Amino acid sequence: MIDAFKASTAGFSLSLSLILAIGSQNAFVLRQGLRREHVFLICLTCFLSDTLLILAGIAGFDVVIARLPWLEQAMRYIGAAFLFAYGARSLWSALRSSAALAAADAAPQPLKKTLLICLALTWLNPHVYLDTVFLIGSISTQYDGQKIAFALGAAASSLLFFFALGYGARLLQPLFARPAAWRILDGLIAAIMWSIAYSLVRNLGV
Repeated sequence: MIDAFKASTAGFSLSLSLILAIGSQNAFVLRQGLRREHVFLICLTCFLSDTLLILAGIAGFDVVIARLPWLEQAMRYIGAAFLFAYGARSLWSALRSSAALAAADAAPQPLKKTLLICLALTWLNPHVYLDTVFLIGSISTQYDGQKIAFALGAAASSLLFFFALGYGARLLQPLFARPAAWRILDGLIAAIMWSIAYSLVRNLGV
């Protein structure tokens, strides 16, 4: 029982440390939380996606990448292209009129479109695979016999983080009652998306 507790605690701590840094996925969850739009399903989608990737890593999915080295590079280009496009969209939103940026007046986005963007930000980002599949997967080998406990701990941190981020964002609602705050947020999101896109391709000769 003690071994299982140690393994789950290690999985929880490792996973949480990897997802705490704000990235494209976290920025999107934050924005949806501030808009109070499809928050539960977005948080659930992020959690389930992370859990699937964690389980794949622990199950040895990294072997597939090792046998198909071209796959990682292809994913980098695809992910960078998507992040650049989404960053441009966020910058355009930041440059629009202040009335259009008010949270209460913002036109709600269809659930299907919102979920597709969320899935793309998650599954087209190679950094997610590096963190979940490779790093968590490799460290899980230290807990032979307790991999399930390790995986449960890692998944639990993802559940806690995304729902805390999505629903905790409303605590910042007074700040974002000002249209200027939305301009700044969208500008920061654009910068985050483009910096991640650049980091994906800077070593690929682009």
